[in-house]
Amino acid sequence: MTHLPSVEIESSASVPVSASVIWLHGLGADGHDFAPLVPELRLPDSLSVRFIFPHAPQIPVTVNAGYFMPAWYDILEMNLERKIDEAQLNASAIAVQDLIRRELDRGIASERIILAGFSQGGAVVYQAGYTFDKPLGGFLVLSSYFATGSSININEANKNTPILIQHGTRDPIVAPILGERAFKFVQTFNESVSYETYPMEHTLCGEQVVAISQWLQKQLEN
Repeated sequence: MTHLPSVEIESSASVPVSASVIWLHGLGADGHDFAPLVPELRLPDSLSVRFIFPHAPQIPVTVNAGYFMPAWYDILEMNLERKIDEAQLNASAIAVQDLIRRELDRGIASERIILAGFSQGGAVVYQAGYTFDKPLGGFLVLSSYFATGSSININEANKNTPILIQHGTRDPIVAPILGERAFKFVQTFNESVSYETYPMEHTLCGEQVVAISQWLQKQLEN
């Protein structure tokens, strides 16, 4: 099977890998975008996490004048409702699920696999995570929105998977209301959801990175 090309980083060279984080970038970026974050998370060596940062395929993006760029799916209209190519998003979600299954084949328990995604990547995390058929360790959704909320069939295996949603209060790309809507929707079926905001735009900040590290440790130390 051909998997999405990825950047892989292991947080400890001295302890065998026991957990995996699959982290999806946003529109126009690639797998290298969040790789420098690994040392900043300062995870203890005992967790021994393998970080996987896949590259999205190059596709034409309608709202960017049809230019080819790394994207998990096409965005047809850049309005609050975010009209997208849902078939492409589903295909990306399936590709991410293939990465999850590869980690299972490598000996990682499903409950120790976490999905993370920024912007477009977060929309794919919602779809890939909530339709996967084995319980996962958690979902981390950054500056994103639930693009498939009206069509998704949530698998019972991940209905209550812990999820942390974070958003910038000054985000001009993905309006904060979209993060709030996603949070409220997830609350309707998942009691293990947290929502945090930070005074920033469409990016990450230092305080947020500390919170992400604490959340990852909480999920993986169980």
